[in-house]
Amino acid sequence: MKNWFYILLIFFWTIPSGFAQLKIHTFEEAEKLCKENPKPLVVFIQTSWCQYCKMMENSTFKNPEVISLLNTDFYFISLDAESKNDIRFNNHTFKFQPKGQNTGIHELATALATINSQVVYPTITILESDYSIAFQKHSFLNSKELLVILEKTK
Repeated sequence: MKNWFYILLIFFWTIPSGFAQLKIHTFEEAEKLCKENPKPLVVFIQTSWCQYCKMMENSTFKNPEVISLLNTDFYFISLDAESKNDIRFNNHTFKFQPKGQNTGIHELATALATINSQVVYPTITILESDYSIAFQKHSFLNSKELLVILEKTK
């Protein structure tokens, strides 16, 4: 019985380190936190139907090194580009803009993901603590690529 107790104790002691959770903030939360403790914001602009977005969610953003760096040196925000909810950010209210029947794009996604007059998913945008754009990239990024980018912009 004593051995089982030690095995369970070791099991529960080691589990939390393997299940690091990425802290995902809303724009409103990140803005408030930035006033108290300024850090860059990493915005992952994605949609529910984007396969490369899902791949990043299930691989890149599950990497313990990526999670650790994002949680300590940045505020991470995941933005669904087709969200119909208004978002209040940087003294402006951003709204969903319908483009047809059951289609459209959120104004904030357009503002943060437009590169060369195009919006492509996924997009990573890094904002300085003053909300100016420091970095933008369209395309899938693996853990190694994202870590290099984050290290350069922190």
